[in-house]
Amino acid sequence: MAIKLIGFAQTLHTRRVILTLNELGLSYELEAITEVQTTKTEEFLANKHPFGKIPVLCDGDFIINESRAICRYLVSKYQEDAKTVLIPNDINKASLVEQYISYELSYFDPPLTKILIQEVFNKRRGEATDQAVVKQACEEIEKVLDVYEKILVRKDYLNGEYSLADLFHIP
Repeated sequence: MAIKLIGFAQTLHTRRVILTLNELGLSYELEAITEVQTTKTEEFLANKHPFGKIPVLCDGDFIINESRAICRYLVSKYQEDAKTVLIPNDINKASLVEQYISYELSYFDPPLTKILIQEVFNKRRGEATDQAVVKQACEEIEKVLDVYEKILVRKDYLNGEYSLADLFHIP
């Protein structure tokens, strides 16, 4: 049975899953959701995501939600047959990938999300941009990027070789 991804391709979370699917060379069907009301139905809440969020991945009868969990699932299930290694088999290297994923979730994503909400999504909705929020988030992301510069000294990728941690920073 084919892999089905339920989501909105313009969101960072859905893009993260699409990138992982593509890196693993997996074919999938995208069921585009553009209306928030669609994810708030009783059926969606009961069977897809209890908080009414996207993306959701359906792999046969197996359903999983939350983009980072979906990506880890895909790597765990399909990486062996893929050309790209996104999580190394070596426990030490794999643990470092998880560490960098945690950095992305804890330090990189929050200020970036604040900026995107203010600069992109608020503008699309016709809402005012809160410049104070943007300024503070830009200061936060600058500090994070300064740390990344130190981490990336003499290497092209966070873990020394391309991994799921790098992919999570792309969207």
